[in-house]
Amino acid sequence: MSTFRELLGDTPTAPEPRLLTEIREQPPRRAVSPVVSVHSQQIRALVQQLFFRHESGPVRHVGFAPVEASTATATLCLEVAKTLAEEDRYDVGLIDANAHPDAAPLQGQLQIASPSRAEADWPIAKRLWMIPRQSWLPDACGHRITDQHLSRLRELTTEFDFSILWCAPVSWLTASIGQTCDGLVLVLTANKTRRLVAAQIKDQLSKAKVPLLGTVLAERRFPVPQGLYRSL
Repeated sequence: MSTFRELLGDTPTAPEPRLLTEIREQPPRRAVSPVVSVHSQQIRALVQQLFFRHESGPVRHVGFAPVEASTATATLCLEVAKTLAEEDRYDVGLIDANAHPDAAPLQGQLQIASPSRAEADWPIAKRLWMIPRQSWLPDACGHRITDQHLSRLRELTTEFDFSILWCAPVSWLTASIGQTCDGLVLVLTANKTRRLVAAQIKDQLSKAKVPLLGTVLAERRFPVPQGLYRSL
């Protein structure tokens, strides 16, 4: 599998982010499938590579941002957050950091029931909390991002041992939000993300001084015939 450097096809001037893992689509399930465990292994491998394999210490607060607007990343963020929380040693925050005006709330996309006071965080699993968008970006502001909003978002990340920020597709606004955490992970889409576009985004994040921690290749399909799926 190619690295991010090979994907871009250029000569790096700074340390390159790692291709953390490929997240493949799960096939339709008729019964408990070994493919599901493979998907879980991919998520665990992603968590280990991203958060715990750094000489300077663990990475704590990470934003996930897709390159393609059509790439869904809410479930990926939830799975990463759950895997961290299952260690049963860390408090983990799943933060809705998507400030795009048309973006549905993260809890809605994940079909997670919210309390009556939706501006406050609430537990969704053992040692895992949902932090809604309203906790740092009130509806009254019309999604106009100020330094005060970004400061509040930064404060929220520090309330947890680890935090996962669900971000909008990469833009100048996403870059600003990326400065509130330890860095961004780009979610590339198999057979869709163009090399030139990825190169441009890499350069833009570098100019904005946003650490690029790595890349995830999403929407890869298992090369297993449909007939075999039925037998799993």
